[in-house]
Amino acid sequence: MNPMRIGLLGLGTAGGGTYQILLRNREEIARRAGREIHVVTAAVRDLDKAKAKFGLDLRLTTNPEYVVDAPDVDIVVELMGGIEPARSLILAAIRKGKHVVTANKALLALHGNEIFSEAQKYGVMVAFEAAVAGGIPIIKALREGLTANRIQWVAGIINGTSNFILTRMRDEGASFADALAEAQKLGYAEADPTFDIEGIDAAHKLTIMAAIAFGVPMKFDQAYTEGISKLTAADIQYAEEFGYRIKLLGICRRTDHGFELRVHPTLIPERQLIANVDGVMNAILVRGDAVGSTLYYGAGAGAEPTGSAVVADLVDVTRMHTADPDHRVPHLAFQPDRLSDLNVVPIEGVVTSYYLRLRALDRPGVLADVTRILADNGISIEAMLQREPAEGEEQVDVIFLTHRTLESSMNAAIAKIEALTSIAGPAVRIRMESLAS
Repeated sequence: MNPMRIGLLGLGTAGGGTYQILLRNREEIARRAGREIHVVTAAVRDLDKAKAKFGLDLRLTTNPEYVVDAPDVDIVVELMGGIEPARSLILAAIRKGKHVVTANKALLALHGNEIFSEAQKYGVMVAFEAAVAGGIPIIKALREGLTANRIQWVAGIINGTSNFILTRMRDEGASFADALAEAQKLGYAEADPTFDIEGIDAAHKLTIMAAIAFGVPMKFDQAYTEGISKLTAADIQYAEEFGYRIKLLGICRRTDHGFELRVHPTLIPERQLIANVDGVMNAILVRGDAVGSTLYYGAGAGAEPTGSAVVADLVDVTRMHTADPDHRVPHLAFQPDRLSDLNVVPIEGVVTSYYLRLRALDRPGVLADVTRILADNGISIEAMLQREPAEGEEQVDVIFLTHRTLESSMNAAIAKIEALTSIAGPAVRIRMESLAS
């Protein structure tokens, strides 16, 4: 049987890792796929650099349109990143009847609905395992392995940079700024780390997982996103004293009113396995009605972990290349005409527990005022911690853990608490999740 011929758009970290895996494991991959998979051409930014690194056996070009148009390319693998020209190149490949494999989570979160619609129209596959959590096969698990289940919720540590920063802040008591600087020095964070530390990257990935878990279109524009840049080492330490750890979580959950789609720092009980995922590693916890809770753990980025997911997609596409399009696994797990337009619950409608830290004057009656406001807004207290003031200081940290309550009720309570003359500065509010059934 003739080899499946691949054209790479991008031969950087992910593209290079993919190419090396295809070369190193060529025989094993062919045994799994039923035919050989060959990279015949690749688009690169720097021809000389690519030739020096990968040799002269590969047909190289600086023109990505050449790869899309090449008659000897069966599958276009997009590993360039960004929105344009990646979007236009993928759509062009689809309209030429070529299958596509991509690791571009931002593109899919923003334009996946358009891309999948075109792929359905032209009868080709778009595979994207590498777009979420690197080498962890979470897309395949959600789309195929858990297909018997009604997925109740998904919660994941899906940004390694943020997880590395939070680990350093906890283990070493480092400030956010110092931990970020270390992440940049080690190459885990970009010079402009905004997408990572403000939760945008995680929201892209969460949007994709929610679409597959619940059978809905991509709804990135409705995701609530809050990053870790305002967290302090003090809050991380206080969380530890209560038996919790703080992680940047992406959470999507079914409710009676639609589904939640939110990314934010979250207190998790330290006994939970996912609370013990440290460094740059990723982990995703999925709750299904039949299987219960399942945990997926591994490297969320890097040349070979990402390449592993890309090659897995290439093998899947190769196996299904000649199959009737109607008999392939749908892009978003559910048949395209059976997608549901569930509402995204606004953050004000979310029900969860809270960590609340206040800077209060050390004088009688302050706690009574705060607890009265919480009670008036229907918020009950689970635990409380008050520090002794440092010598010469009149203000103390007071920390509350609350039972589950509506976010809008907490917002109203915080507004009234901050208006008290005995409270200095804004309150620190961090959401809490038990991740129980």
